Amino acid sequence: TIVANDTLKFSVTEILATPGQKIHVQLKNEGTMPKDGMGHNWILLDSEAEASTYAMTAIPDRADGYQPKSQASHVLASIALLGPKEVGDVTFCAPTKPGKYPFICSCSGHSMAGMKGFLIVK
Repeated sequence: TIVANDTLKFSVTEILATPGQKIHVQLKNEGTMPKDGMGHNWILLDSEAEASTYAMTAIPDRADGYQPKSQASHVLASIALLGPKEVGDVTFCAPTKPGKYPFICSCSGHSMAGMKGFLIVK
């Protein structure tokens, strides 16, 4: 379970996994501010290099929940944008290739403010 709130931080910034391990992530938005500017999502990406590109591309993409279709091929798993007191979850298998896979909140530049972490596959 990862908690997000109005402080622009995830409560969990590192998830350890083995190749192919089944993982269930639950995101709880415990914030109180409106979904429009302070909603939170959880996007797991295929490489560290893509995290900043995805985040920048997502900023103007409010209509699609800050999940730009042009970057969809880099998304390994995601939880849609959540408003205050909402909960979302996703179940997926960790990549089979060991490495560090970034996860971010792509809403309005939140990842640049610190809402990010890594799935580490060993």
